[in-house]
Order: sequence, then C-alpha cells, then structure tokens
Amino acid sequence: MDKYSKRSIARLWIAVAVLMALCTTTETFAQTSATTDSISATTTAVIATLEETTVESSAPDTVGELVNGLNTVWMLLAAMLVFFMQPGFALVEAGFTRVKNTANILMKNFVDFMFGSLLYWFIGFGLMFGVGGFVGMPHFFNLSFYDGGGLPTEGFLVFQTVFCATAATIVSGAMAERTKFSMYLVYTIFISVLIYPISGHWTWGGGWLMNGEEGSFMMNLFGTTFHDFAGSTIVHSVGGWIALVGAAILGPRIGKYGKDGKSRAIPGHNLTIAALGVFILWFGWFGFNPGSQLAAASTDDAMAISHVFLTTNLAACAGGFFALVVSWLKFSKPSLSLTLNGILAGLVGITAGCDMVSPLGAVIIGTICGILMIFSVEFIDKVLKIDDPVGASSVHGVCGFTGTILTGFLSTSEGLFYGAGWGFLGAQVFGALVVGAWAAGMGFLIFKGLDRIHGLRVSKRVEEEGLDIYEHGESAYGA
Repeated sequence: MDKYSKRSIARLWIAVAVLMALCTTTETFAQTSATTDSISATTTAVIATLEETTVESSAPDTVGELVNGLNTVWMLLAAMLVFFMQPGFALVEAGFTRVKNTANILMKNFVDFMFGSLLYWFIGFGLMFGVGGFVGMPHFFNLSFYDGGGLPTEGFLVFQTVFCATAATIVSGAMAERTKFSMYLVYTIFISVLIYPISGHWTWGGGWLMNGEEGSFMMNLFGTTFHDFAGSTIVHSVGGWIALVGAAILGPRIGKYGKDGKSRAIPGHNLTIAALGVFILWFGWFGFNPGSQLAAASTDDAMAISHVFLTTNLAACAGGFFALVVSWLKFSKPSLSLTLNGILAGLVGITAGCDMVSPLGAVIIGTICGILMIFSVEFIDKVLKIDDPVGASSVHGVCGFTGTILTGFLSTSEGLFYGAGWGFLGAQVFGALVVGAWAAGMGFLIFKGLDRIHGLRVSKRVEEEGLDIYEHGESAYGA
C-alpha cells in the first residue's frame, strides 16, 4: 500500500471520528452545528435525526415538569392570598369591637396562625390526610406518608394550614372582649389538632362523606357524595358553630342586655378598619375558592379557575347589595356594618358550590345568604340571647350551612332544580348536619370543660377596663 492510500484511509477515519463526535455532542451543540454552513449535508441529516429522537424522548418529562411547576406556583400563590385573610379577620374583629380590646384581638389573630401552623404540621395534617376510617393515622412531624397528589407535599401542607388557621380565627370574633387569653390558646389547640382535622378527614381527606366507591355508605344512601369545594361547611360552618357554642357558654358582655332582657347595641370603635378588613378578605377569597382547584396549567383548569372567580365575586356583590337594601328597609338606614357582613355572608355561602353553580346561581346564593344573615344576627342576639360581637355565628355558621345546602338545589350537574333528583341535595343536607353536629358537640365539651377547670371568662374589672392592659400590658393606640 503506497503512502497516498495510507493518507486516504487516515483521512477517512478522521472523517468518521468527526461524524461520531458530532452525533454524541449535546443538543445545544447539535442545534448550533446544524446551522453552520461548514458542516456537510450528510452530517446535518444525521444531527437532525438525533435531535428529533432526543426531543421526542425528553419532551414528556419537560412538559410534565412545567405543568407541575405551574400548578405548584398557583397553589402557593393561593396559599399566600388565604394567609392574607388573617389581617382581614383581625381588622374586621378589631373594628367591630371596642378600642380597649384591640391589642387582644390582634394578638389572637397572630396566635391563630403561629400556633395553628405548628400544631397542624405536628399532628393535624396526619389526622386529616392519613389512612383511616373515622380519622387518619397520625404521623408526628413526618410528611412522607402523603404523596401530595402530584404536588410537593410541603406545599400542600402549607395550603391546608392556612385553611385550618381560618377555622380557628372565626371563633375568636364571637368570643371577643371577655375571654381569657390563656383559655384562647387552649381551645385553639383543640380546633387545630382535633375538631377541624377529623371532620376534614371525612371530606377532603378521603373519608366516608366523600367516599364514592360502590357499596360505600354515601353511595348506598344517596347515590352520590357530599360536595364542599372550598369549605363552606368544612371550614366556615365548623368555625361558626364552635363560635356560637363558645359565645353561649361564655355569656354576654357586661351591659349587653338590660334588666328588661332587651339587647343593647355596643358599637365597634372603628368601622374604617372593619371595612378595610372586609376588602382584604374579599381579595383573599380569590385564593380561597379558585385556589382550591389546585391546578392552573391546562385549559380546563384555566376555565375552572375563571368560573370560580366569577361566581365568588358575584355572590359577594349580591350578598352585600341585598344586605344593604334589606337593612335600609328594615331600619330606615343603609347599615354599613350589615353591608360588610352581607359581603362576607355571600362569600361564605358560595364557597361550597362555586365550581358547580352558574353565575345566576351564585347571585341567588349570595342574595339569600346576605338577607338571611340579617335575620340570623337578630335571632341569635334577641331570641337566643347569645352575644356575638362580630356576627361570626351568622356569617360563617348559618350562611356556611345554607350555602352548602343551596348547592344541592343549584348545581348545574347534580342539582334538584336541574332535574338531577333528590340524591345530591340529601347528601348536602346530611353532610352539613353531620359536620355541624360534630363541631358544635365537640365545642360544647371543650368549652364546658375549660370553664369548669379554669374559667373561660376574665373578671368583671378586667372586662370593664379592657383586656389590653390586664392581659397584655399594652394598648393598641398608646396612652
């Protein structure tokens, strides 16, 4: 073999080596090389084939990661909005109560979230989402038992934590201005680790009220399961019924009822901050309800979120507007405080079925809840003689219960008014009654026990002079 043949063979091997190197480079280098004029037509074809194969094999993983990332960001954004409801509740409660108790109100709303978050992470999350019939298996400090449903478990825990804190916050308003701070800490523990997680397990945790398997209790009895999309019953009525029982056991504030038994108004000290609180709650509710979709990446998710946004807002507007109208007709003045509670009543009422009802159905639910709230406040105050300073029992308890049942009438897919029969309505009534009875019954046992052991209520002198100085040693507005 002459030297020219050897040179040709060497050149051939060099060409093969270059081609192989090009085929094994990264996709980015391949894409760059494919556009370079100095590469031969044969090399370009090989790289194009390699690139197509690589994209096909990696695309599903890349798309899946993107979808999961978008859904996680949406869930955590919604959790932030629900967390922002905490200052909303704080301002509403502080505005509807007297200035001498403002620091106490604010402190309790901080404690709700701090204490509730720690306790729910410690045990409540396991009780709610662990495996079990009546209650989930507790997993102390351990989150590995739950796969997050495709979402990060830690993120899902945070999302559920802000809902738990909301249930505890509702109670503080009804029992404001006369409850010992130490006793408040104790019953917050029971709400965060017992009452809310157990009833939450029955529903959102996959328990018996939401078990749609063939032969299950709900399917045998009603042919369908209980539905509460974002918590009219699971969160709001649980807090509302506990609040009603707590306020009844605690007794009315000094001066609330005269010797003749008639109710006397005790005006709040600042409707401005109460109104700001309602605006914040309204804003936060756009995380509370749409965020419960837990996904935002697909077209169906986008449509579902948009629908829930619309129904939530319409119900709030209808509740506030008709509360304004009825208060004007009933009391000859359009009441700001009742209008504010009417907005909240509409929001609470729509929370169960915001994904299932039409926009018109949302307006109907908001209207009914806004009007019902006014008469409920009057009934609890004047007939039952239960002193609820902020109307939490009516707004959250009564309207949460009512909105859940109205979903059974107005659901476009399963509602009685849409020809779907009585099964779904029966499931809604049954679920709302069972969860309400659980919350009220446990609240009664806890408050009665605490009252006998240590006493729930502050002394007369502390109540008259204000909880801020005696319970916390400081005033919200200074000297």
